[in-house]
Amino acid sequence: MTRVNLIDPAAANADVKPALDQIKGAFGVVPNMFKAVANSPAALTSMWSAFGALGGGKLGARLGEEIAVAIANANNCEYCLAAHTALGRRAGASAEEMAEAQQGRSTDPRTRVALTFALRLVRDRGAVTDTDVEALRAAGFDDEAIVEIIAHVALNLFTNYVNVALDVPVDFPGVRLKPAA
Repeated sequence: MTRVNLIDPAAANADVKPALDQIKGAFGVVPNMFKAVANSPAALTSMWSAFGALGGGKLGARLGEEIAVAIANANNCEYCLAAHTALGRRAGASAEEMAEAQQGRSTDPRTRVALTFALRLVRDRGAVTDTDVEALRAAGFDDEAIVEIIAHVALNLFTNYVNVALDVPVDFPGVRLKPAA
């Protein structure tokens, strides 16, 4: 049972209704996570804007979703793991590729380096090394892409914490958490 009210989009106040309408347009429904975050117009605006900005970023949707499932698994966020697995499939990744990304693995060397870096950011609370950044550069990531990876991690930490802390009910097909690789 969620620890905050889930805002009914049909009864939402004017401060959050426009964003909830945009979210419904994007997903066909308003996922429970956004209903929970809609308790704060500022938090909803921040989250939805970040999704929009990063969705149009340099990394592309698929890598963004692969990062998201790795971070969700690391943070034991069943909600985000389910949501981003589904979104990753829509972005062109296979079920196997998303399962591998969930544990920070990929057969694609570039993706593998990005996932390793993202998980290191979470594990070490941002305290990465020059070697970690150089591994990204060697894999073809420039400064823009490196900053964008960090932004994806930060957004996913926000969503993971919302869903875990508030016990938001999962409304995507469930995906089982896996032990850390």
